[in-house]
Amino acid sequence: MGYIELNVLNNQSSLAMGIDLGTTNSLAAVWKDGRPVIVHPEGKSGSIPSVIHFPTDGSQLKIGREGRDHAAAAPERTLFSVKRLMGRPEADVQDELARVPFPTSEGEDGVLRVNVDGREFTPQELSALILNRVHDHGCRALNDEKPDRVVITVPAYFDDAQRQATRDAARLAGLDVLRIVNEPTAACLAYGLDQEKSGNVVVYDLGGGTFDVSVLSIADGVFKVLSTAGDTHLGGDDFDNALVGLIIDGLQGDLTEEELKDPGFLTAARLSAERCKHALSTDPQAELHMVLASRGVTFHRTVTRSEFEDLVRPLVERTIDSCRRALSDANLEPGDIDEVVMVGGSTRVPMVQAAVESFFGRIPHTELNPDEVVALGAAVQAHILIGGSRDMLLLDVIPLSLGLETVGGAISKLVMRNSTIPCSVTEGFTTYADNQTGIDFHVVQGEREMVSDCRSLAKFQLKGIPPMPAGMARVAVRFHVDADGLLTVSAREESTGASTRVEVEPMSGLSDEEVERMLLSSVEHAEEDFAVRRAADLVTEIGTMRTATERSLEGVREHLDRETLEDIEAALAASREADTGGTDAERLQAVRDELERATLPLAALLMDDVAKAALSGKRLEDV
Repeated sequence: MGYIELNVLNNQSSLAMGIDLGTTNSLAAVWKDGRPVIVHPEGKSGSIPSVIHFPTDGSQLKIGREGRDHAAAAPERTLFSVKRLMGRPEADVQDELARVPFPTSEGEDGVLRVNVDGREFTPQELSALILNRVHDHGCRALNDEKPDRVVITVPAYFDDAQRQATRDAARLAGLDVLRIVNEPTAACLAYGLDQEKSGNVVVYDLGGGTFDVSVLSIADGVFKVLSTAGDTHLGGDDFDNALVGLIIDGLQGDLTEEELKDPGFLTAARLSAERCKHALSTDPQAELHMVLASRGVTFHRTVTRSEFEDLVRPLVERTIDSCRRALSDANLEPGDIDEVVMVGGSTRVPMVQAAVESFFGRIPHTELNPDEVVALGAAVQAHILIGGSRDMLLLDVIPLSLGLETVGGAISKLVMRNSTIPCSVTEGFTTYADNQTGIDFHVVQGEREMVSDCRSLAKFQLKGIPPMPAGMARVAVRFHVDADGLLTVSAREESTGASTRVEVEPMSGLSDEEVERMLLSSVEHAEEDFAVRRAADLVTEIGTMRTATERSLEGVREHLDRETLEDIEAALAASREADTGGTDAERLQAVRDELERATLPLAALLMDDVAKAALSGKRLEDV
């Protein structure tokens, strides 16, 4: 058996950490200042992908985000969904093992082992690596305080062997497990439902790869799981695959069957599908776009929300069927349910929320981030177990989205409406023009798509950016809303360290009626807002493409045939006319697509030049 060196923590902390060890992503939370909060280093996400990459050279394993980054290039050496293997014999996980890129075996002790380059790892050891990374990631946000006492969550259907395997994984990671808590129970704790005298609660958990529904009863703050149901092969990945199918259908004539099944191609297609899916959660339509520069192939089409809903309707219906089974097993009807809690990132899909509301006849809880609610609940349980009080849990939220104006007058929303405070979000921005040495930031608030229809909060400047081509500067912008609702916006250019910041009170001067009016306005104008936003984004994209084309054309013009040059010049001329503005998105889309089509030979030529430069002076056996 292979052994893994882990940090064993001996110091006792006054804090205890709650950890959501997830199938797709994991994260940690602690109780701080009277509420549970996700812990993560400043400017970084709290979510850690539950992924492990094994480098071919035998060097240190890549865990978390580093591991996931290698998935597209080396899917055959990247392991994910380890949680599904925990505490289960080989015979019970044949479907899961079909997706594991390494050979497996079962020892005399009945414990499954994954064999990697002559080394053996148990699922407990692999989960210990993920737990260790999640714990270290959270500790960096706690001024190096290292709480080694933890509460870890598991699905309600986990049996004793799976729960013990989870404990063993934590022990290998040097952690002291205070308690293993059911994920649906943790979700209820995050919402304070344990303070209800009695009632029935449904927790609907739709994650990336699995779906679970649990029916719980509450009596004097004590939870009892009445029934569970679900599907271990149904989740957001299946929603993505529905859109991947559109890409594959659209490229049937351009790629061979072998190319369409290539793991690298499928990973890139899934990433494109995921971006489109996320956009459709807020917009009535979105772009499904994928470029294969190495083959000179581009796929692009607009997907409407109704079209997407038609694709995933059977998947959503399967989740509702599981809800029916769970209620039947608990001898309850939808009308007997007092509260419904939504968990998992895939519950952001509007059709999912609508289906759940329709089936149970009540609006489900969506106030907390569905990706974080289980970890927050684990932190509540951890706080109680080390002697903390639980008299009251106040969870304030952001009533209107906060964001920045981008080129063209559109808004990039960073902090979404109903985000729990305190919260922090960091995103990267760049320059639009060559040799730009400063950026003007305009902080706005509202649900509309254009700045002119939202509320202006503040304007500030970042200076000192070194002159460089457009798109090369890297500026990190951080939005932080503290527990008192004070918004701090800071910007920092990475190469020079130049920075600036501004503080505003986003709710200052806004009454509840004004907030309601702004929300209603966003709904009433959603369709026209989308059209204007789409046109503004297209004008910006066309301008960026034109600049890049003109710059690239200078050095290779003589290597292009006359017909290609004429096509490019005509497309560039049309793109300059698009700068005059207008809101005809279809016309702008046609201009953009024509510019992309006309420049495909240019892109191919540039790729050939890069390849020749990279291979220059090398022998065949060195490649």
